[in-house]
Amino acid sequence: MKTLNGPAIFLAQFMGDEAPFNTLESIAKYMADLGYVGIQIPTWDSRCIDLKQAAESKTYCDEYKGKLKDIGVEVTELSTHLQGQLVASHPVYDAMFDGFAVPEVRNNPSARQAWAVDQLTMAAKASQNLGLTACASFSGALAWPYMYPWPQRPQGLVETAFAELAKRWKPILDTFEDCGVDVCYELHPGEDLFDGATFERFLDAVNGHARANILYDPSHFVLQQLDYLAFIDLYHERIKAFHVKDAEFNPTGRQGVYSGFAGWADRAGRFRSLGDGQVDFSGIFSKLSQYDYGSWAVLEWECCIKSPAQGAAEGAPFIESHIIEVTDKAFDDFASAGADEDFNRKVLGI
Repeated sequence: MKTLNGPAIFLAQFMGDEAPFNTLESIAKYMADLGYVGIQIPTWDSRCIDLKQAAESKTYCDEYKGKLKDIGVEVTELSTHLQGQLVASHPVYDAMFDGFAVPEVRNNPSARQAWAVDQLTMAAKASQNLGLTACASFSGALAWPYMYPWPQRPQGLVETAFAELAKRWKPILDTFEDCGVDVCYELHPGEDLFDGATFERFLDAVNGHARANILYDPSHFVLQQLDYLAFIDLYHERIKAFHVKDAEFNPTGRQGVYSGFAGWADRAGRFRSLGDGQVDFSGIFSKLSQYDYGSWAVLEWECCIKSPAQGAAEGAPFIESHIIEVTDKAFDDFASAGADEDFNRKVLGI
């Protein structure tokens, strides 16, 4: 068994225009002072990283790591959530997702997709240059608008969507294979990969590609009412990244999992700061430790009530208190009689 690394934090929700959240150095120091030892980097934010330079220059990456080491943190993973979203985007979302890309490819879906693929390619090489083994991302979505079958989906629609999704991702996964880095899809409503069944469908479509893996985030499973502990039993071999995020689901006579178009604070299912929701983190950390997950525990803060400052401050000690220092001995070793094959045969009467 392995001991998880952490506590770490995803910077995306904290970056801003005011100090200390407007530069990598200042936000890294802020998080280090709170007790975090790892940071997950949003690659679309140029204040956090120059992705192109990181992909092309090992020297840049060495200096980048050294700068963070002096502050007291290290990079856990690069995040390509926004770029991954644009690898496959249904036209109904074009106007809303255009803002994820650089201005020069907006209003041009094919150019935007090519840009996204190039971004993922650079992220693979940058991860390799930084000595990382995993990269966080979204899968994008072609079938999501047809998730609920009314009217009935045309026969073969889902199969066609996943075949196309696999066609787009297969060359990207091959690049990550060349770089020795896993793509960890955050299974998330709004993506075509949103639960175990859709991940399996995708995995079949990419012929079980070794680099197609999972970013485990239990909050999205609470909102779907999926058994997030049993999920670890089923998919632990593919879980290569972990967002520590809390959530709660409180259905009423008025709304359930679809939440009636309510704002976040008024939904039956909503994200909360660590410890304020319903997620059984003791169970999660125990299972991940049992199954040899030895990578990072990364706080992704999203809460509809608590401030990000309080959520971040409370998050580091919460994660640290849940990390299990795994044992290297059995609890009953003191009672061991010691044995060899002859002794074992004698005990068995053979």
